[in-house]
Amino acid sequence: MKKKNIIYLSVLASTVFTLSSCNDFLDEMPDNRAEVDTELKIQKVLVSAYPAHDYILVNELMCDNVDRYMANNPNTTRYADQVYEWTDVTETNNSSSERLWSDLYDGIANANLALEGIEKVGGATTKSLQEAKAEALLCRAYAHFLLANEFCHAYGSQNANTAMGIPYIEAPVTVLDPKHERGTIGEVYEKIDRDIQEALPLMGSSYMTVPKYHFNSKAAYAFAARFYLYYEKWDQAVKYANLCLGSNPGTLLRDYAALGALASDYDVVTNHYIDTGENSNLLLLTCYANLGYVFGNYSTFKKYAHVDYICNNETMGAKNVWGTSGFRARYRTYNGSNSNYNIFWRFPRMFEYTDPVAGTGYYRTVYPAFTTDECLLNRAEALVMLQKYDQAAADLTIWLRNAVSTTMTLTPDNITAFYGTSVKRYCYDDTDKLFSTVKKHLHPQFTIDSEGSTQESMLQCVLGFRRIECMPMGIRWWDIKRYGIEIPRRTINAAGDPESNEDWLTVDDPRRAIQIPLKVRSAGLTPNPRNK
Repeated sequence: MKKKNIIYLSVLASTVFTLSSCNDFLDEMPDNRAEVDTELKIQKVLVSAYPAHDYILVNELMCDNVDRYMANNPNTTRYADQVYEWTDVTETNNSSSERLWSDLYDGIANANLALEGIEKVGGATTKSLQEAKAEALLCRAYAHFLLANEFCHAYGSQNANTAMGIPYIEAPVTVLDPKHERGTIGEVYEKIDRDIQEALPLMGSSYMTVPKYHFNSKAAYAFAARFYLYYEKWDQAVKYANLCLGSNPGTLLRDYAALGALASDYDVVTNHYIDTGENSNLLLLTCYANLGYVFGNYSTFKKYAHVDYICNNETMGAKNVWGTSGFRARYRTYNGSNSNYNIFWRFPRMFEYTDPVAGTGYYRTVYPAFTTDECLLNRAEALVMLQKYDQAAADLTIWLRNAVSTTMTLTPDNITAFYGTSVKRYCYDDTDKLFSTVKKHLHPQFTIDSEGSTQESMLQCVLGFRRIECMPMGIRWWDIKRYGIEIPRRTINAAGDPESNEDWLTVDDPRRAIQIPLKVRSAGLTPNPRNK
């Protein structure tokens, strides 16, 4: 899914724009855009409507999946330091938020170009044109969804009309230096909702050579389920998760037993993980990123890692509702000089040569943007919010038995007994800001029952399961934002214990919204506020 050389004016970046991963700046007038006036051209331009840069590395470095391992550890970069410390980043790389912003608006422009092309050929009058329109609308909605969740505060019914959004671009830009307003997060979500609802009845994959690299029907339903979960429309989230998962979701989940039985070879495991034949993979995206090196045994960011202390107290190695350990998909532990981290192998290592003789080019990888496993846990969360606790527990049991070697049946009672009673302390409670357990205080904008209640305990279970399932896929950061989870910037000493805390992300911390890129601020778009 390589970016095509289609010329258009990038939104919000003054009179220049980014077209490819190299960030080449062009100065063509917008009227020089390629003509998209046939079905084949429409389908081709949609290839460039998907993101070619990722949110994953930024989100993992910002969230509580990593600690700082030893203050004097040299295995880092200035970019990683800035992201981990929640500062307004001045450095950049292929996984930076600046590249993501430009790339997502590039994709939006291509989606709008396809929609304009469909109108030029007389509208979506054929099956393939209807499917192309659905794909374009979903790509546009998804790109705005990512922009909102990265560069805005989490949507909440209490802040929908006050928190800043991002510009929602609904047509090709045809003037130089267009002026756009950010609006509110509520307005952005309303438009995403509208695009999704217009797209869903038109979905299909008759012209797609490899449907899992496009918004096929199941991927679209999974996106809708995640979106409506974040939108606090619990019934809608359940509805679309049902359409995605069908009547027997256990048969659609990742085969963790097979994954765990593979030879201990990074390339073998990661290529299996992103296989199009794997039922759980719904939408696969390629991106310019060195994730296969960062989240593997060649990590250059070993100073910031999922260290033993986190693993053994909060995630895979911690005592949980089912007991301890037993994961069918093995996670790997690395220990060495200035190195201590635990990770699932999930990103293949790829290199695209631009000059084979000089040995130069770009790191690339493939990742599943949507999976049935995450969709199942999203449904479980929505069911908890609807107080359908038995149904939610059934979904959690399906996930548990697939991911862990256990025959345990989860119920509202045993979940509440564990999270509400057995775990007597929360991570980073008032008595010890460095202490870790499997649960953390929740401060969502929506209303939930009191701490220790059945609802709160089951939400702790969902969040804990999803944290493990989606590691290191970047989704944990969105849960931290949605649930107002407070997290520290903690340093682990050579003995593997927490030594100090240098910073604290509070519920109302403005840094929860990543700062928009400098060049966009310089072009006049309102920046995200900061305390200092």
